[in-house]
Amino acid sequence: MTLDPFPNLLSRAAGELEKQFSDLPAFESKADPAAMERVLEDVARRMGDNFPFFHPLYAGQMLKPPHPVARAAYALAMTINPNNHARDGGRASSELEIEAVQGIAGIFGWTEFLGHLTSSGTMANLESLWVAGQLAPGKRIVGSEQAHYTHQRISAVLKLEYASIAADHRGRMSLDALEVELRKGDVGTVVVTLGSTALGAVDPLDGILALRKRYGFRVHVDAAYGGYFRLIPENLDKPAQRAFEAISQADSIVIDPHKHGLQPYGCGCVLFHDPSVGRFYKHDSPYTYFTSKQLHLGEISLECSRAGASAVALWATQQLLPLVPGGEFARGLARSRAAALELDRRLRQDKAGRFQPLPAGAPELDIVVWKVNAETTERASDLAQQIFSACAARDLHLALVQLPSAWFEPAIKFEPQGSAANGARLVTCLRSVLMKPEHEAWLDRIWERLAEGCAEVMGGNRS
Repeated sequence: MTLDPFPNLLSRAAGELEKQFSDLPAFESKADPAAMERVLEDVARRMGDNFPFFHPLYAGQMLKPPHPVARAAYALAMTINPNNHARDGGRASSELEIEAVQGIAGIFGWTEFLGHLTSSGTMANLESLWVAGQLAPGKRIVGSEQAHYTHQRISAVLKLEYASIAADHRGRMSLDALEVELRKGDVGTVVVTLGSTALGAVDPLDGILALRKRYGFRVHVDAAYGGYFRLIPENLDKPAQRAFEAISQADSIVIDPHKHGLQPYGCGCVLFHDPSVGRFYKHDSPYTYFTSKQLHLGEISLECSRAGASAVALWATQQLLPLVPGGEFARGLARSRAAALELDRRLRQDKAGRFQPLPAGAPELDIVVWKVNAETTERASDLAQQIFSACAARDLHLALVQLPSAWFEPAIKFEPQGSAANGARLVTCLRSVLMKPEHEAWLDRIWERLAEGCAEVMGGNRS
């Protein structure tokens, strides 16, 4: 694959767009093509100082290349540079956003909802917790200690008290620990993570919904990373499958198209099950809206200026790759999941005994984490750092994560007070996010480089 596999598609589409405005009087651009070429060549050279996020040998962080059609559609839309804050700023792109968001909501079985795109998952989560605070003022927000750190930060911005709930030895929220907090009677919202950043862990949403019947609270699902896996429940283990099948009962959902949705940064999405929460967004503006009586996306968003190009890119991608079970998009997710399971299998069956994945079970989505076997936690952490660097020297880019060392004890008995939030001993582990469909076909080469890196650091054979 080249960085730009279809260079002529964009130029032909740009010609078609130019025709749409051919009745306007001509004018000349003052841009200097020769100067632009020099600058762009400099940009290309400077951008070479990056990890190869687009390549299958990049298997580190949550970075997935946007689909070529998304890149082309985004660039095409930038000819207009629409602003989806108001219909006046982006008539066509506003319509495309509404249609694209409907497609995302359809993954979760929602047809009646309120939703829009955001500049990031952080902003989408902020809107969700802001609405939660409007509905339950003064009540606490709680989430797993493995939830994304932005929930605590956002709660502080909103001046809402936040508490972390202990996670079990697979990184999932403990229902017992959650109920301890719920008994206090002051929890307004529970943040449920379906696909944690560290492990891809899936909180037990079905169990949390059962607690909602007893205690009454709002359920916000942060599926920024994992949301698209709702398309392939048959590929997940039973607990994760039950959680994703229950997602339609949530009060709000966040999903990031710029993660598994093949979109450029930044493109988040927030959905509210009850459309009436739009009342919290209402405002008077004498200067923004005046040519249309239709709903403006800016009237249901905390953000003002928003890139209409993001909506265009997302719509184009979903036209090419519909969000349906069994479709090409879903099959790509299944390949990523298969790659993770295969890497986990090889780590567990490593003849040299160099690795220790979490003994509790296989990964729940497509993120694999493993500890290096060593006589002490400190030595295991040091070896992980060295192997990380040795693999990078071989163009295999992994990631590092710190987890409670007790999670790797085979006979662990989960105790909430032994959680990372309460000072548990941490061990640095290797982590691989196999979110590209190509990772499945490249797994032999990934394994070969990992084995070579280990052999350099630890000695022994490369098998």
